[in-house]
Amino acid sequence: MDKDKYIGQLLDDRYEILEVIGIGGMAVVYKALCHRLNRLVAVKILKDEYSQDKEFRDRFHAESQAVAMLSHPNIVSIYDVSSSDEADYIVMELIDGISLKQYMEKKGVLNWKETLHFAIQIAKALEHAHGRGIVHRDIKPHNVMVLKNGSIKVADFGIAQVTSRTSTLTTEALGSVHYISPEQAKGGRVDNRSDVYSLGVVMYEMIAGRVPYDGDSPVNIAIQHINGGAQKPSQYNPNIPQGLEQIIRKAMALAPKDRYLTATAMLYDMDEFRKDPTMVFTEAPAAVDGATRAIPTDAVNELAGQQGKTIAERKADGKDDPVAVPKPPRRTPKPEPIEEEEEGRSRAATIAIASCVVVGIVALIIFFVLLAQGGLFTKTEMVSVPNLIGENYDTLRDYDGIEVVRQGGEYNDQYARGEIIYQYPLSGVQVKAGTKVFVKISLGSEPSLTMDDLVDLKADEAERFLNDLNIGLRVIRREENHSQIKAGNVTRTNPAKGDPLNYGQTVTIWISTGPEVIFESMLDVVGQSYDYAVSILEANGFKNIIPNPVNSDRPEGEVVGQSVEKYEKIDVTTEIVLDVSNGIPEEPDVTEPSEPDVTEPSEPEVTEPIIPEPSDPEPTQVTIDYVFVVPGRAESYQLSIKLGDTLIVENMTVESETTTVQLTLTGNGTQNYDLYIDGEYYATETVEFEPDD
Repeated sequence: MDKDKYIGQLLDDRYEILEVIGIGGMAVVYKALCHRLNRLVAVKILKDEYSQDKEFRDRFHAESQAVAMLSHPNIVSIYDVSSSDEADYIVMELIDGISLKQYMEKKGVLNWKETLHFAIQIAKALEHAHGRGIVHRDIKPHNVMVLKNGSIKVADFGIAQVTSRTSTLTTEALGSVHYISPEQAKGGRVDNRSDVYSLGVVMYEMIAGRVPYDGDSPVNIAIQHINGGAQKPSQYNPNIPQGLEQIIRKAMALAPKDRYLTATAMLYDMDEFRKDPTMVFTEAPAAVDGATRAIPTDAVNELAGQQGKTIAERKADGKDDPVAVPKPPRRTPKPEPIEEEEEGRSRAATIAIASCVVVGIVALIIFFVLLAQGGLFTKTEMVSVPNLIGENYDTLRDYDGIEVVRQGGEYNDQYARGEIIYQYPLSGVQVKAGTKVFVKISLGSEPSLTMDDLVDLKADEAERFLNDLNIGLRVIRREENHSQIKAGNVTRTNPAKGDPLNYGQTVTIWISTGPEVIFESMLDVVGQSYDYAVSILEANGFKNIIPNPVNSDRPEGEVVGQSVEKYEKIDVTTEIVLDVSNGIPEEPDVTEPSEPDVTEPSEPEVTEPIIPEPSDPEPTQVTIDYVFVVPGRAESYQLSIKLGDTLIVENMTVESETTTVQLTLTGNGTQNYDLYIDGEYYATETVEFEPDD
């Protein structure tokens, strides 16, 4: 296979192309290194076969212009756009994660909480884009990236179009066929509601484990979208809460006017459902454009009675979707012209008479067939649905004419475990004998989750444990030094062990980078007493000091040698051996006396005794705890401190909002310490070492 021609190239003397990470319909996406900012990015380059095609180039640059208008945490950011002889490309944020499609293939059917968690974020991204006149037009799980912390980013605005006040009809049905709206499938006008439909399909797939329409060919699937009539997702997953199913079906309404008018309206209903998962929606006037009014399940009967019919009765009348918009009144046909020729009137009369004769004959045939079968005068037996709410399912008595069928359960604080919290059809509805009444059972109060002890677990294991709780936790990793916990393992968490965990909460885990490695310059301690030498070395951070007794004519306890040369920069944990005098002079070297040299005795040389001059006493070293004042910045940074050319502190992490740093210093007199933040000089502090009285 030929090597990609862009691998290794440096585009515009800035972006070094490293590897291919994705291939789309009209572009290839590469991982690249931005040499100017020293960061990894994604570079999308138009394919060669399209680079000479003006239509495709225009569409490609329309994408970059559209995305450049957007700035939202749930939308992939765009950094740069370029069009040159080398290539047409855009530079985007590099996402560390997998697509929602890959996530769904890995996990299978998602529970309703996870479905809602992802759907809310997608809707927020669409709300932001629609507010700036941009319709994505290709919402599908393949274009939604799931990050490691559980958040999502909508990507690939490759067929997004900046809408104007006069939106035009598209010339082709764009987007992936499993997720396109009916109007896209017909090549019709596309607007915000088309994205809402596609989001409804994505939600359907997440919670049902399959797409609503499938077939042998794209054309067959597109026709199904145009005709509508998808099965309810609860047909494939009975545990779907009714309110969430209503949201999905409203988003997927066949006619755009029957859907949510905006992503904001859809977000409103999703938020209402999130607050009370037991609720159902009614056809009451909308609180937000296109949103429905939500009420708890146990209030449905009362409201339905006020309206004259229950929801179930309206379903029986053919209005299967409780959130559907009522059909418009039937138009009265225009009257035909009054003036008619006699010949035409006669012909119409003849046709009418013939028709009546045919209808009469057919009616007689049907009458005699029904009479023969004995069903003409048979009356259908009807029964009234009892009120089952609050009844214990396990001790439920038999009811004549209905069959009670359990359809899953969910946590509920208002009903004890085993009690019925929802039924369909509702109580009081007249149904045919033998009708099934579906009920949902309370699982009791939802168990409160608390933070487990994750300390000393591997970072990946800890994050996997939190994600497996399936409550939408947002996990953030931070690093810190730790002398006892192995590098790569968790040192602490926030919330801490035993603290409560809530849905969607942010959890921070700190990961050990191992013991902090500190380098210091070795001090000159030769000539000092051993105890003083140890105290000054320990005050400067050295931890591994070993005495080595040696024979010396120096006073007992005096350091006469050291294993590390003075001023040598070493790790503070390095072993330092101090040679300490034991006060015993070294044995003289005894050799055989040689023959005396017989010479004339000379006069003894008289010399003046040498009296040593008194030397200045060694300056007293003082150890103090000193507080440096540092800027309290919004983000953490690296702090280094120098004493002259000696690095006292190297790249200490200062957390955000921190304004002081306390250090133990040893010295004498007045010393000037230079402070550096992220390698840049910040300030100089003068420290006075005053000995205790």
